[in-house]
Amino acid sequence: MREEKASVNRKTEIIAAAIDVFAEIGYYRATTAQVAERAQISQPYVFRFFKTKEALMVAALEVAWARLFESFRQVIASVPPEVMEQRLIEAYDALLQSHKNEVLLQMQAQTMNEEAVRDVMRQGIREVRQIVLDAFAEQGAANPKEKTVIFLAIGMLCNMATALDMPELKER
Repeated sequence: MREEKASVNRKTEIIAAAIDVFAEIGYYRATTAQVAERAQISQPYVFRFFKTKEALMVAALEVAWARLFESFRQVIASVPPEVMEQRLIEAYDALLQSHKNEVLLQMQAQTMNEEAVRDVMRQGIREVRQIVLDAFAEQGAANPKEKTVIFLAIGMLCNMATALDMPELKER
């Protein structure tokens, strides 16, 4: 049991290191050796958990998406409808601050051609869209689809503002 827990922790540490390395250096330039060094383990140990660098990238993206989904679901479950949209924006902005590399990784992944990466990105975007669309529809918002598109577009603009260090893009 203890070894299993240590193994799960190591896997989590490898994913965290991969998120940072891929976001900082770029997926294509980064190596699993650099990820291993960041995680303070041997490179072969990375391959114990992930058969390929691509599989590691997919796992890193899944972690980033899961954090976003959980954050949005918590907001939706805990605030009244009249402040939900603003609280979702605040929650996303908090993620941009606390987990910037995850967002940068997602932005990078949007341009990748590897099918497994594209699949996890499509699934993530579909799910976040559905979470927001359902929330707007359940609160009785006028034209929830349009409101969702605008919300997602603002989120993408926030990503750009963060990546380019241009906070003025987020001013309303």
